[in-house]
Amino acid sequence: MEVFRTGAGSMERPGQISGRSVWLVVGLAMFTMALSFFPACGPKPPVPVTQYTSLEPLALKDYPDFSDTLGKEGLERALQASLVYFNRIPDSRSFQFGPDVFDVVHLRQSVQRFLEFFATGPDTDALNRFIRDNYRVYGSRANMEKGVLFTGYYEPSMAASLVRDKDYQYPLFSVPDDLLTIDLAAFSDRFKGFSKLTARVDNHRVVPYYTRQEINGIKDFELRAKPLAWVKDRTDRFFLEIQGSGRLFLKQGGEMNVHYSTKNGHPYKAVGRYLIDQGEIAREDMSMQAIRRWIENNPSRQDALFNYNPSFVFFQQEQGGPFGSINVELTPLRSIATDRTLFPKGAVCFIQTKIPDPDTLEQPESWQSFSGFVMNQDTGGAIKGAGRCDLFYGNGRYAEFGAGHMKHPGNLFFLVLKP
Repeated sequence: MEVFRTGAGSMERPGQISGRSVWLVVGLAMFTMALSFFPACGPKPPVPVTQYTSLEPLALKDYPDFSDTLGKEGLERALQASLVYFNRIPDSRSFQFGPDVFDVVHLRQSVQRFLEFFATGPDTDALNRFIRDNYRVYGSRANMEKGVLFTGYYEPSMAASLVRDKDYQYPLFSVPDDLLTIDLAAFSDRFKGFSKLTARVDNHRVVPYYTRQEINGIKDFELRAKPLAWVKDRTDRFFLEIQGSGRLFLKQGGEMNVHYSTKNGHPYKAVGRYLIDQGEIAREDMSMQAIRRWIENNPSRQDALFNYNPSFVFFQQEQGGPFGSINVELTPLRSIATDRTLFPKGAVCFIQTKIPDPDTLEQPESWQSFSGFVMNQDTGGAIKGAGRCDLFYGNGRYAEFGAGHMKHPGNLFFLVLKP
């Protein structure tokens, strides 16, 4: 299903700009700050609100049965990846678990203790006793409502070329030189919690960056943003943007890993929802594969569909990956993406949902129940609210099938050591 990836293995960076442009940006920031000091000039900016209601602590009697369908597969690797994250951030940083707050030291210990115990190979009963004795468990607020909607994402693979030719016509752009990232919080604490602005300078004015339609309409855009590679198919490129990272098999030999670097600053709009709203695909039939079939059957409407989503992703080359928003390598079926404004990054989680059998790849209505431990290591532009979770499937045929069709309800839990 669709999810706009924002994995922060690639950090946003401003383009190279002139000294005059810098002062234009500073002037914009200072002017905005000045307005905030004079109520008569307009409303004051809203004060960011800490979310306390996304997770609710559970009583022992409400703990789920911690049975892991996958056994030990991949979990130790995922736990170690979160430890890498917790080891490189300041000890003073805090993490919100519903009404409770824990510092990095405590989160690090939570992952380390779990890793050490899991490495002993406990059976399900021993694991349940260990968690009940040592961990607090928090449930997503959505568990008690309609349940959490689980979707999936994966790492697509495709043929590519380092140079443009008659077969490879569609570029994967790096970050444009004229793209500016404006952080107003750098000028005043009054703007902490505000989103960064993505912009460009046009005739001495700071304006929003180009939309997808505008970027595709600029014939020499590669002079602003050097292409990392060229691919054969526009649809493949579009879905690569949605997934956020991919593996390229180069015509010149070898492979290249490309990852999300930044975007053009415009909001992500899901083309799947657009096709449902237009009556083109029934909601119950929606999948990545269904969108591809619709595009194949409606080539003259491809531009209109793609341009419905004004967001455009710029890539960078990296070794390994794919990496999540906490800049650690993701583990298939052990890494999830959630709303970063609601749920603590890097934490140990437990999920209950359904996934396909890799041997049969049956349609979603026949999928088997799945439960297992996962790590909260990523986020996504379409993953909003307490009732959304995206499961990383890895790469290959099974990953593409599972990620493309997954849209099952389930439950999401977070674990942290008792104080």
